[in-house]
Amino acid sequence: MALRGHVSCLLRAQLRHRSHSRAKSVAVLGAPFSGGQKRRGVEHGPKVIRDAGLIERLSSLDYSVHDFGDLSFQHFEKDEPSLGVNFPRTVGAASQKLSGAVSRAIGAGHTLVMLGGDHSLAIGSVSGHAQQCPDLCLIWVDAHADLNTPMTSPSGNLHGQPVAFMLKELQDKIPDVPGFSWTKPFLSSRDLVYIGLRDVDPGEHHLLKTLGIQYFSMRDIDRLGIQRVMEATLDHLLARKQRPIHLSFDIDGFDPSLAPATGTPVNGGLTYREGIYITEEIHNTGLLSAVDLVEVNPFLGANREAAETTASLAVDVIASSLGQTREGAHASIDTMTARLPSTGATGLSDHHQQAMWV
Repeated sequence: MALRGHVSCLLRAQLRHRSHSRAKSVAVLGAPFSGGQKRRGVEHGPKVIRDAGLIERLSSLDYSVHDFGDLSFQHFEKDEPSLGVNFPRTVGAASQKLSGAVSRAIGAGHTLVMLGGDHSLAIGSVSGHAQQCPDLCLIWVDAHADLNTPMTSPSGNLHGQPVAFMLKELQDKIPDVPGFSWTKPFLSSRDLVYIGLRDVDPGEHHLLKTLGIQYFSMRDIDRLGIQRVMEATLDHLLARKQRPIHLSFDIDGFDPSLAPATGTPVNGGLTYREGIYITEEIHNTGLLSAVDLVEVNPFLGANREAAETTASLAVDVIASSLGQTREGAHASIDTMTARLPSTGATGLSDHHQQAMWV
């Protein structure tokens, strides 16, 4: 069964790449989960993203859209920290459940859209994808590397550690954390690229350098431009062979002026144009197989408009990754900018006003 799914995944990716056509079927799966961190509200991310018009937008792109609703997750009443890790059994069980659901959706021939929830969910999402597509590559768009191990994590929160649980090179640095006996590392460091980093812990920086992981910080994007960054990203991941892409997109990759309703905002992030260019270029490969959109937290916006702005941006990211062109997206962009809280004319710096309007 797994072999059949692997072959099917490769064939779909190759056919999409050769014909440059869209996948015909999209599965939307909600993961309303907040156990990877301690701020409530992110579990409502799937609802607010759907409420912002996700299903209607994807349907307008001529996809067959299958909304599988939201998974339900068990929260263990007795889930004491272990080895410095918070809520390990709760996060481990949620990741395992999500992994199975993702594997089934990919195996059934869908392109998957996973709506989080916090970024610890990527342990389940990417591992489930890898069950069907073991040669996948991973593009991680985020202000943070999420590469801490239980031994290096300053907070113990698992939303800052998911990539470490995936990497084969870190197998000896991940202790036996309760709740995670079901998963084993499945990704090589050369199969991963980060885009948008600007808040990296010392232990993570050491691993990035030691393992030779390809990454592009916001300084790199300023220096090189987003076009060169994407050319280098796709060359790094696809030059040896064409293979399925998993895009894991944390909404805090954007500047907080665009995505205010998120748990760990960091100034100096992606502009609208930069973020959408990333997804456009990934779509243009014809190889996208799964997308995570995580860390939208409507409780953390200053007001309702801030939450709606962030959710609308999430819809734009997903739709763009699945082929929506900017020429056909003016209405959604106008709606999003109209909702931005105002300080002065738009609440944005001159730099970000240019990014939105040019």
